[in-house]
Amino acid sequence: MPTWSQVRHARIEGMPNTVTAEDEVVDLCRDLIRIDTSNTGDTATSAGERVAAEYVAEKLSEVGLEVTLSESEPTRASVVTRLTGADSSRPALLLHGHLDVVPAQAADWRQPPFAGEITDDGYLWGRGAVDMKDMDAMILALVRQWRRDGWTPPRDIVIAFFADEEAGSTYGAHHLVDTRPELFDGVTEAISEVGGFSVSLDSDRRLYPIQGAEKGIGWMKLTATGRAGHGSFLHEDNAVTTLAEAVARIGRHRFPLQITDTVEAFLRAAAAELGIEVDLDNPELTVDKLGPISRIVGATLRNTANPTMLSAGYKANVIPGKAEAVVDGRFLPGTQEEFERIIDELAGPDVTREWISCQQALEFPFEGALVDAMGAALIAEDPGARPVPYMLSGGTDGKALHRLGIRSYGFAPLKLPADLDFASLFHAVDERVPTEALKFGVRVLRRLVENS
Repeated sequence: MPTWSQVRHARIEGMPNTVTAEDEVVDLCRDLIRIDTSNTGDTATSAGERVAAEYVAEKLSEVGLEVTLSESEPTRASVVTRLTGADSSRPALLLHGHLDVVPAQAADWRQPPFAGEITDDGYLWGRGAVDMKDMDAMILALVRQWRRDGWTPPRDIVIAFFADEEAGSTYGAHHLVDTRPELFDGVTEAISEVGGFSVSLDSDRRLYPIQGAEKGIGWMKLTATGRAGHGSFLHEDNAVTTLAEAVARIGRHRFPLQITDTVEAFLRAAAAELGIEVDLDNPELTVDKLGPISRIVGATLRNTANPTMLSAGYKANVIPGKAEAVVDGRFLPGTQEEFERIIDELAGPDVTREWISCQQALEFPFEGALVDAMGAALIAEDPGARPVPYMLSGGTDGKALHRLGIRSYGFAPLKLPADLDFASLFHAVDERVPTEALKFGVRVLRRLVENS
């Protein structure tokens, strides 16, 4: 009876190699979108991550790769594999994505969010089309082609598909870093979301922001307590009032401008392409001219804190003894201590704060062979490309990987129509990606990996 390794080898030898990554990428992305991997933040109500992980594992095993499927909790699964390079003594490169998505309300969408519909205008629709099953499909399609072609990368390439990124990575990247760090042995650099997508300046030039920094995550719960009582009485010790006033102060507060090295580099590069002078004392003048990405970039000029959830009471005529709120805070590199101080001052002495998730801000040098290779790969496929560094206002699995000393860059390359407000599609209704952009991304990623 043949061993698994012999069977696997026979499957690779007998597999047609005429199918390319460009041929597969749209169907792979469509399949992944059709697996509902909604992450509510609660394992009991989340869905599909194990199913998606098994799908990815099967696609990798089909081309003969040894796969590790790690389940941190029932249904919360991640997948990791490694392509051995010609020179395994070189630092390894990690290509990674996450399989979970934020929930979607079907009634709000023009196309069903988990149907993977392709419309006549060439868009693939569905939750995850942008964040980030597009990149998952690109990576998966490329790995499958490399294996079919018998190609050996110049250095080890680790491939990972994580669970739980949308709720802070506890059951995905952080779990693997804590329990299986050997899967990432030798890795010094990583590529994933969010960057490498085009922003049109005119018909001939496009900015391609490459993410080399990201704000820290400060999700926090605020709690106020007071004396419970009848709703008809005079009542000065009201937890709801105390909390509401604190939440309003935090929500209306505008943090001061703080320009980091990455943001300054982006502003100077963007201003040069726009033919304007950048005023670092008033950077909004430059940001306002950036069109679709102005909201993302604008959020990297200062710390932010946005109330997102409120909870109090159980009956109209009962004053509750406790009220709670959730605030989504994001802080720039080097500012966490100041951020916490300001939040506590705004909340006041009668409100307590506790972290739901607190994860560090990251900022890496925008230089070196990998950064050069990203820019070269873009320009080779789009001569009008202008690669520029930028900071992401959100967070990624890079925060977990940094605990292993891995530098992470956001590079999920897509050449987009000038009229598509791509940045607004993250976590939004009607999420969609052009099918041609997926094929462009495959070509760029292939150039990058094969020349890095």
